[in-house]
Amino acid sequence: MTKFIVVSGTGTEIGKTVATAALAAREVSDGTRVGIAKPIQTGLEPGEDGDCHVAARLAGITAAFEHRRLREPLAPETAARRAGEYQSTAAELAQAVRHWASGQDLDVVFVEGAGGVLARLGTDTTIIDVARELDAPVVLVTSAELGTLSATELATRYLRAEGLECLGLVIGSWPDAPDLAQRCNVEDLPRLTGERLLGAVPRGAGSLAPEEFAHRAPGWFCP
Repeated sequence: MTKFIVVSGTGTEIGKTVATAALAAREVSDGTRVGIAKPIQTGLEPGEDGDCHVAARLAGITAAFEHRRLREPLAPETAARRAGEYQSTAAELAQAVRHWASGQDLDVVFVEGAGGVLARLGTDTTIIDVARELDAPVVLVTSAELGTLSATELATRYLRAEGLECLGLVIGSWPDAPDLAQRCNVEDLPRLTGERLLGAVPRGAGSLAPEEFAHRAPGWFCP
C-alpha cells in the first residue's frame, strides 16, 4: 500500500522542490519505490518542466505527477480566480494523487505543496487539508536564516493543532559558510519546535548533475 508524505514549508522560495528531491533520493538509496506529486503548479507555461519533474529528475526517478497547472506565478487560489477557472478542493487534489499512485506500483509518494502550510490551493483549501485527505504526515522545509524560529514554530504549532504528524524539519538551503545566526538556528529549531531536524540541503544542490545529486543526497540527512 502506497504511503503518502506531504512536503510543505514555512514559506515560498525556501527550497521545497530540491528538498523533496533529496528526500526522494534518500528513499531510493534504500531500495524504496518512490514517486513525486505536485497537486497544483503555478507560474509555468505549458510544456515547461514543473517542480515534480525537476525533483524527479534530480532524484533519479521517473514517477512524477502534476494534476493541475495555472499560468500566473501566484498562490493557486489567486491564480485560478484571476484566470476565471474553478477552485480546487482537498478531496479533488487528494483523489487525483491517489488515483495516479494506484497505477504506479510505488511504496512512497512525496506530495509537494505550494508556498507555506496555509498557502491557498483553492478556496478554504490548503496543503494541510490535502494531507488530511491522504492521511499523510508532513515534512516541513524551513530556512536557516534570521527570523526562521518564529515562522517554523508557528507552522509546527499549527500542524499539531490540526492533528497532523510532523515527521521533522529539513533546512532547504544550507550555506557553505554559515553565519552566527544560522549556526544558532540549527540548534534552536528542534529545541523550540519540539521536532527533529532531519537534515539540511546544501545551497546550490539543485544545480548538481542528477547522478551526483542522487549520490550525495542521502548524506545530507541524519541517520
